[in-house]
This record gives sequence, structure tokens and C-alpha cells, in this order.
Amino acid sequence: MELNVLWYYAIGFIVIWVLAILFRDKLKIDIEGPVLMRRTQRLRDFIDSIAKINPRFWRWGMNIGLPVAFFFMAFILYLLIETLPTTFSNPQVGLILPGVDIPGSPLFIPLGYGIIALMTVMVIHEFGHGIIARVEGVKIKSIGVLLLAVLPGAFVEPDEEDVEKSKRISKLRIYAAGSIFNLVLALISLLIFLFISVMIISSVTVGLPGFTIPGTNITTQPVGFNVTGPIFPTFHEDGVQIASVVPNSPAAGVLTTGMIIESINGVNITNYNSSVKVLNNTKIGENVNIQTTTGNYTVKAGVNPNNSTRGYIGIRSGEHLVVNSDVGKAVGYQIPWFIYSLANLFWWIFLLNFAVGTFNLLPMKPLDGGLLLEELLGYKLSESKVNKIMTPLSYVLILIIAVIIIYGLGRGISLLI
Repeated sequence: MELNVLWYYAIGFIVIWVLAILFRDKLKIDIEGPVLMRRTQRLRDFIDSIAKINPRFWRWGMNIGLPVAFFFMAFILYLLIETLPTTFSNPQVGLILPGVDIPGSPLFIPLGYGIIALMTVMVIHEFGHGIIARVEGVKIKSIGVLLLAVLPGAFVEPDEEDVEKSKRISKLRIYAAGSIFNLVLALISLLIFLFISVMIISSVTVGLPGFTIPGTNITTQPVGFNVTGPIFPTFHEDGVQIASVVPNSPAAGVLTTGMIIESINGVNITNYNSSVKVLNNTKIGENVNIQTTTGNYTVKAGVNPNNSTRGYIGIRSGEHLVVNSDVGKAVGYQIPWFIYSLANLFWWIFLLNFAVGTFNLLPMKPLDGGLLLEELLGYKLSESKVNKIMTPLSYVLILIIAVIIIYGLGRGISLLI
């Protein structure tokens, strides 16, 4: 399935770009590197109307947001430095390409959820810059839609001359706005996810076994806590289900998505944690016997892409939930699953907005974090001294991230071929 998705991306890329080149003038499409853009003057009034609702609110909101932005700038830089020693021994780089599962990646983004979540990331980020720019009196030259290879997005283009003429505090607010809007949306989405979980979903484990900030080797510590005791229980847990099978892994061609695991090597699997505990003790070359509701299967464990001393079969699993019979009889079985899907969507909106928003605060140009730090240093230092700090810092961070991406993703992608 994942290999097919890669082919779909490749075919879509070729078709879209051929059409864009052929009808470039007619559709008024600009091509800048790997990005297709179509600029328009529309929606400027919409951004103006939002900015004018309460300019004081937006300014004070960004005054609070600025220390938050600098906190995450320092935090993500610290994580990057902290994980450098394990860059080659334990590379874990997540690819934000919905529907594509890379061996060794700690993050797999479902296709539908991922596309929607990524659109919210780009739209809210750019509109954040646009709204605060208008609050600070900066004109908007154009607004538009873009396509980064095959991923859709949006952009807001402030007037650069107006930005340069603005006060330093105004520039700081404008530069930080995109990431702060991402973080606010992430917080709202997380609260909605938890609300739905607490209200209707039974015993849900929230979190991932650590995820990688996009484009870096920054992997969070495992996050996991149970949301139990729903006020209106709609589901109950009934075993563990295979959520996806990693392509070209030992389990590929043996196990399939949707299978419900009953036991592993004779150990009864009753919940997600019990499956993780058994699989973490898997040895390289071991024949792993997996009993499912559809039959008994044997998978020979291979080498873990992230740890050459550990076994690996290549499945991602999660709780298998069943709608409670009384709820199904009362409201039907489709509505609960719709609400459950909605909760999952808000989870991915939270995760991607948080990940991309914080990554964008890395103190390197041309990212917003680099522009923020440059402007902050300008309060006390001359332009030449600021350049002497920012230029080498940006080059070093770009080099580190490039090596991490090439090495980490390169290894994973090579296992797909």
C-alpha cells in the first residue's frame, strides 16, 4: 500500500507539473524551485477584517507569544545539540509525507488525516503572519495558494519595504506570528481531542513512542498517558489491532493492516502495552509466532533500523475498539466512528502544528526563528556583528539538518527499494 502511495505521489507530481508548465501563462502560475504558486489579491480584505477586530488584542497576544517563541527556540536548539551524538548510531527522522511509511521512522501519518492537518499547518501559519502584519500597518502584496512538490498550502506576502520600515518590536511580532499561531492551534486541537476522549472514548492511550521534529534528528521522549473513565462511554477495548505494516519489513507480505492480535509467542495480548512489551524483547533472527483472529502467522525478526542489536518485525499497532452495544442500538454504529475519526483528526492537527511550528523556530535563516534572533541581536549589536553571528550559525545548522535528513531518511528509503 505504502509503495503504491509513493507511486501515486510520483505520478501526481509529474501530471501536475506538466500541466502547470503548459498552462503557466493562462493560469498565472509562478514556478520558484520546487514550489508552484498562484498569487491573487483576494482575501486581503478578509485578513484586514480579522486584524481590525481588536488590534490591541493581537498586539498583546503576540507580546505574550514572543517569550514563548524564544523559549521554544532555545528548547529545540538544545534538543538538536543533545541528540547529535546519536545522529549516526540511532538515526530517527520522520518524513511528513502522508500515507508513506518509512522503515525506522518513528512517525507514520495516515494519508487523509495528514493532508488535512498539513493544510491547517500552512494556512494558519501564513495567515498568522498576514494578520499581525496588517495590525502593525504592513501592506499585504498578495495572497495565494502553493504546491510544494505535491503538498498543498497557502502563503501571504507582506510588503518587504513596509516590514523594513517597521519598529523592531513590530518585526518581532510579525516574524513570530506564524509559529505562535501554529502553537495556539496545536493547543486548541489537543484540548478538543482530550475533551472528545474523556467524554466518549473508552481507555485511550494518548501519545507516541517518541516522535521526530520534521527535518531533524530531534526525537521527543516517549509520550503516553491513559485517558480513562469517559463520562459517556461509547467504546470498549477488545484487543490490539495492526494499524499498518511497514513496507519491506519482515512482516510485509505476512501480516496485513486490520488484523487483530490475540497472542505473540504464546503470550496473550490484551492491550497495546502488552504487545509493545513482548515485541520489545524480540531477538534478531527469532521466529515470532503471532496468533490473530484470522489465523496463525510466523514472522522472522530482522534487524531494527534504529538499533542493530534489537529485533524488528515492522508493524505499528493500536487498540482495537468496539462500539458498545447499547450505544450502537441508540444512535447507530456510524456516528461513534465519525466522532472517533474526528478525535484522530484533531490529534494529527495538534501533532503536526506543534512539530512544524517549533521546528520553524530554529535560529537559522531563512526560518522565522533566524529572523527573530537576528532582530533581537540588533537591539544591542551593529548590523555587521549580527551578520557575523547569524551567517555561520545558519550555515552550521543547515549543514547539520541536511546531513541528518540525508543519512536518516536515506537509510529508511533505501529499505523501501
